[in-house]
Amino acid sequence: MSGHNKWSTIKHKKGAADAKRGKIFTKIIKEITVAAKLGGGDPNGNPRLRSAVDKAKAENMPKDNIERAIKKGTGELEGVNYEEIVYEGYGPGGVAVLVECMTDNRNRTVGEVRSIFTKCNGNMGETGCVSWMFDKKGLIVFGKAVDFDTLFETALEAGAEDVSDEEEQYEVLTDPSSFIEVRTALENADFKYESAEITMIPQTMVKLDGKNAENMLKLMDRMEDNDDVQNVYANFDISVEEMEKLM
Repeated sequence: MSGHNKWSTIKHKKGAADAKRGKIFTKIIKEITVAAKLGGGDPNGNPRLRSAVDKAKAENMPKDNIERAIKKGTGELEGVNYEEIVYEGYGPGGVAVLVECMTDNRNRTVGEVRSIFTKCNGNMGETGCVSWMFDKKGLIVFGKAVDFDTLFETALEAGAEDVSDEEEQYEVLTDPSSFIEVRTALENADFKYESAEITMIPQTMVKLDGKNAENMLKLMDRMEDNDDVQNVYANFDISVEEMEKLM
């Protein structure tokens, strides 16, 4: 299981998602605004915007908020000008970490991201130091209640690259260009997914335990709690037994 997706499972168990709904809304609004600015305000002709709007709807964001964010992106309403930046570094135990940010103040953001790395026994690196360890993919996650064989056949027929049986879920991987097509085909076949996103999948994993595992979870939590951070990806692997000790 990818470090990023493992982190999603951990957050769910911790019940952290609801407590941070306000921050989730803020991050999605930024993504909608930037997507509309770069590719136009029509979700049907802008795959990135469509994915952002779908994510907003999945979080039950009010329609007015979505429309306002799109208009800020297209210039119909006045809005903040966000810059997209990716920071790279190493977490505890040499874990590779990618931090995707949207900010209106680059100096503030780089200082805060660097501080989080340092306080959690990691360090920020140069551009390109770890990004080569990740592949950009579409990831669609399903609970174990669905029939795996049928999911497997339907996903591959729709153009998915792989379907895997993980510890607590099934994962469908796609090329980013075919993500929406595969997701739509699975929706039309009445498969209900738990999450669907374009993400960064690590090529190799780093097993962590003890203090390194504890510090890694702190690093992920603090990064995601930062208003300028949109997504954090990492190649850590923490066993179920170790997680039970830490939670």
